[in-house]
Amino acid sequence: MIYIGDYHVHTNYCPHGSNDQIETYIDKALSLGLKEISFTEHAPLPENFIDPTPEKDSAMSRDDLTEYTEIIQKLKEKYQKKIKINLGFELDYIEGFDHEITHFLEENGSIIDDAILSVHMLKNPENQYVCLDFSADMFAEIITQFGSVDKVYEKYYQTLNMAIRADLGKYKPKRIGHITLIEKFSKRYPPKNNYSNTIEHLLENISRTNLSLDINTAGLFKEHCQQIYPDKSIIQKAFLKGIPLIPGSDSHTANHLTKGFHQLPENVKFARPV
Repeated sequence: MIYIGDYHVHTNYCPHGSNDQIETYIDKALSLGLKEISFTEHAPLPENFIDPTPEKDSAMSRDDLTEYTEIIQKLKEKYQKKIKINLGFELDYIEGFDHEITHFLEENGSIIDDAILSVHMLKNPENQYVCLDFSADMFAEIITQFGSVDKVYEKYYQTLNMAIRADLGKYKPKRIGHITLIEKFSKRYPPKNNYSNTIEHLLENISRTNLSLDINTAGLFKEHCQQIYPDKSIIQKAFLKGIPLIPGSDSHTANHLTKGFHQLPENVKFARPV
């Protein structure tokens, strides 16, 4: 199967990524024969939200926002005859911060070509926020806070459903990110319950709201997951529901562009952002 683009790519503006320059990603994309690439850097978190990770490195700095957008705009012009470059963001949906997220989108939406809406942050029973995918050890602490693995899973899917249904204005991202990110540590901390019905309900809501799905290969290379986000059976269900499936490597280094694409199912049709 031939893939024309990688639609979930990070940059050197990601504080938990590599120092590879944006142009390095573009050159790598050209060497792979790609016709399109979406830079979807982690958008700055709301100013009144405290990043719960130890290094406070979940997202790009607000101070870098202008430089990030200006560089990509210049590179779009420079490479316009060789590859389509999309300027975008991966936005965190954070429960209780709909207004702040909408405000960011209103301020920047006119220049956004492509965007992903993801859930990384959960509100725990003490009304404090946690980052669910930071590390296996931190996930163990989150389990303790919630009381069980399954309560963490339930909260994740509840928050993801909030993201799908949220009214974030006319610039709301059209794509929902890695809907099974909660499974990042599933081989170490497996849930007792089966969430197939919950995911089926999420897919119905994604279809009903005319959103697309991020098919993210990064999970293949996570020690405690080793599966695509979401897995092939869910991809097949989404495809049968007519949900557009957008492939992305979630690369944080140029050498990881399209990494794992060869393991994507061949019996479904993948799409590009619209």
